[in-house]
Amino acid sequence: QQIQEDLNKQLLDNLVSFLSRSHSDFQEKTTEWTCRMKFREIPTAALVLGVNVTDHDLTFRGLSDVLQDNITPYVALLEAKDCSGIKHLMQKLMGQLMNCDVDVDSLEDEDCVQASQNRIRCSMPSLISWYESVTKKTGSETPSKKRNSSSRHWQSPPVVVIFKDMESFTTKVLQDFIVISSQHIHELPLVLIFGIATSPMIIHRLLPHSVSSLLCIELFQSLSCKEHLATIIDKLLLTTRFPFKLGEKVLQVLINIFLYHDFSVQNFIKGFQLCIVEHFFSQPLSVLCCHLVDIKKRVYSLSNDQCENIRRLPSFRRYVEQQESGKQIELLTNDNFLKEETEKLLEDLHVYHENYVSILRCLHVFTSSLPKYPLGKQIRELHCACLENRVWETEEYESSLQLARMLNKTDLVTMLQQCVEILMSSSGKKFDKTVGKLKEFLTQFQNLEAEASQERDVSVSSQKELQKKTDLYHLQKTLLELKESRRSKKLTKFEMLRFEVVDYIDRLVRKYLVPADNMALHEIVYFNTAALLRGHLNAAPRTALHTALNNPHWYLKNQALKCDGGGISNKAPDICIVYKLHLECGRLINLVDWLEAFSTVVTAAEEPNGDAASSDQVDDLIHARFIRAVSELELLGFIKPSKQKTDHVARLTWGGC
Repeated sequence: QQIQEDLNKQLLDNLVSFLSRSHSDFQEKTTEWTCRMKFREIPTAALVLGVNVTDHDLTFRGLSDVLQDNITPYVALLEAKDCSGIKHLMQKLMGQLMNCDVDVDSLEDEDCVQASQNRIRCSMPSLISWYESVTKKTGSETPSKKRNSSSRHWQSPPVVVIFKDMESFTTKVLQDFIVISSQHIHELPLVLIFGIATSPMIIHRLLPHSVSSLLCIELFQSLSCKEHLATIIDKLLLTTRFPFKLGEKVLQVLINIFLYHDFSVQNFIKGFQLCIVEHFFSQPLSVLCCHLVDIKKRVYSLSNDQCENIRRLPSFRRYVEQQESGKQIELLTNDNFLKEETEKLLEDLHVYHENYVSILRCLHVFTSSLPKYPLGKQIRELHCACLENRVWETEEYESSLQLARMLNKTDLVTMLQQCVEILMSSSGKKFDKTVGKLKEFLTQFQNLEAEASQERDVSVSSQKELQKKTDLYHLQKTLLELKESRRSKKLTKFEMLRFEVVDYIDRLVRKYLVPADNMALHEIVYFNTAALLRGHLNAAPRTALHTALNNPHWYLKNQALKCDGGGISNKAPDICIVYKLHLECGRLINLVDWLEAFSTVVTAAEEPNGDAASSDQVDDLIHARFIRAVSELELLGFIKPSKQKTDHVARLTWGGC
């Protein structure tokens, strides 16, 4: 939440500044406001938020809170689903502003306020009269507790109307509201904010020029959702502040859902929260997923069963196999010795994460500056590649090294300086020698500049001597010598130093960017169950519907509904019986035959009743149940009425799930 507030801070500050300017113009009745009033222009902010619609609510809530704290207590947030007509729009607007019930049917009347204090007529004159009355009141006479006219609010604060999803509003509703509002702009300091998911051009597509010319529009652009996600990953995952980590496959699932489904940062965070819940619920050793200072206390409070759980971990078993026989026996039989070793391994795992993050950022400095981005432009792509396997064994890494060996001196020096800053700010304790080595490289590059200037002077003098040799024989001999020297040309000092720098970075990568799967006890802090997460987040509605209707016992856990061999239980819900019968039919289903089959299944376990009157009542009840079940199937999209035969329905779904 703090990260998202920081990311939106610049946008919200710009909007507050815009509203302050619009408000001050009205407050002071300046020349600008007078000119705008003559043209009946309404100050309007076009807020482009991107296609990640599910994230917009958080932005608008933050905007509303900021406006109410700093500018005006009168803020209304409107959604298209609540504003199907101008009456409903005015109802919602005045209801939010006045915090009371309003009378929609009285919209056509021009009276200001009804006798009842809780019933207000929905009209622009009513809104203006209410605004004039509340702005004349003192701080103790505010309309609600939320809207206290404290010193931070101006004497005549603006009325801000936010259209959260402008694309979804009908053209007529927007046109009518803008035209009506422009006629009263000299009486009511109205400011509009359009929430736009696509492009600012939607304003001109929805509104004709005669209406859009009534708006004084200023454009505001929020951060892209990809930049937002990159910051979230950088601050939440690539940090040592939080011991919990995501495995490569789990992280890839969350990123794929983000990129290919909704671009929603909120949904990414919900998926991350789900991973935390699943990990601490299903991993019995998750109690050890804690900060470094708490490790010792928690390790020595482990029970015998938890010690056995540690011994069962695959990574710990691999670690035991690498030890000598005496230590193996101690680890497998002595709980106290196991706890000491567990504490050491968990501390090593924390140190590994500190070093991993720092070197990963250094590697990203190099790879993100290369053409074609073999390892990806974003650090999340590089992080996934390092988690998946040994990154130095991939073709993309080899391509990156080859490209890095062709970088110019300016780029190399800039990258080395960035790496020095990263390592010096790192919490890792093993980088003093590394920082010293990188600074040594920077010094050598500086020395090369002085040597290069001297070499240029020598080459210029040699060319002048060559020009002096006018004899053909000597000239040809000199040219042949130059040609041979170029063929057997040795690497320059700069090229040798560049190779040395790249090789040193390569050694750091091989040492510190080992996949987490190779670390002992990584299961304690890493969540790797991607299939479980995919089952929760990647919904398969047709499969779930088929399972519920074909086998209701799966969800209801009622033994009476359990059927073997594909039979149909008469105790199943009516829609389940109708669904299983419809699976046995072809493209067209005869409703009469379907009803008879349904009646046969339902009355299978009932004794025959000789009373004709009661039998007719039973038939009517079964008929009603059948009609309701068929209507529910039609609502779910399994069947539809057929135009070919009136007493038939068409089946719409085929194939198994």
